[in-house]
Amino acid sequence: MTPAAIFVGIDIAKAAFVVACRPDGVSWTATNAAEGITATVDRLRAVAPTLIVLEATGGYETPLVAALAAAGLPVVVANPRQVRDFAKATGQLAKTDRLDANLLALFAERVQPTPRPLPDAALQALEALITRRRQLLDMVTAERNRLEHASASIRRNITDHLRWLARRVAAVDRDLDDTIQKSPVWRAKDDLLRTVPGIGPVVSRTLLADLPELGHLNRKQIAALVGVAPLARDSGTLRGKRTVWGGRAPVRAVLYMGALVAARRNTVIKAFYLRLIAAGKPKKVALIACMRKLLTILNAMMRTNTTWQIDRPENA
Repeated sequence: MTPAAIFVGIDIAKAAFVVACRPDGVSWTATNAAEGITATVDRLRAVAPTLIVLEATGGYETPLVAALAAAGLPVVVANPRQVRDFAKATGQLAKTDRLDANLLALFAERVQPTPRPLPDAALQALEALITRRRQLLDMVTAERNRLEHASASIRRNITDHLRWLARRVAAVDRDLDDTIQKSPVWRAKDDLLRTVPGIGPVVSRTLLADLPELGHLNRKQIAALVGVAPLARDSGTLRGKRTVWGGRAPVRAVLYMGALVAARRNTVIKAFYLRLIAAGKPKKVALIACMRKLLTILNAMMRTNTTWQIDRPENA
């Protein structure tokens, strides 16, 4: 007889994690440390599960995911919002670590998301630097907002902190450059992306770190992954409205800035933008369409390993 498929959900916390298996209902708790991770990997390797699902938890899941992937086990780090929506659909409102682990196991069984290869060490380093740069910029924005309404007694303190943050951002930028330049693969990809007018170092680095699928998916798939694909929201008498939402917000944010520059300096994107405006499209709609077109071009360039060409075909 063919053994039943086993689906595993793991709810991660800083100190420990809970493992739940379906359909046999086996469950256990382990410490989120080397000993607990090793014991869990050995136990799951013996079970040979069809799929293991965890939620992204800000880094607490990384050691366990790395160990599971290194052991050749099929593991997926799911988007927490997708899991929450699944919980609502199943009517689960209560929340405990054990219930969450069972929910993730059910999610693995019913949804069966596709496992992705674990990023290599170079990509993980690049992702960490990009994330740190984003955190520093968030702090800069917060301090600038405070400075507007700060009393005279603390203005100098905030100004000094802003200068320190500016130095830290510059240091992270240097580390990013060094990381990319040390890798011939990253350097070649960065050079290729930056041949496109409108794509600067920040956009290029973010795409390399946060969108490793670039060049490996078709244009519809990559647009949906980033969150710039128009999605239907027809309901009742409402027809024809299309909106973009979801996807990878950090990538979408830098792509917006890239499209904004490209709509002024990139002859292909600029002509496309002006054509949409002339057709009566609102500026925001036209700019989002430029984001999608720019992403499509970048995806085709990465897939074919070719630099920017003005006469690139529309169906790239």
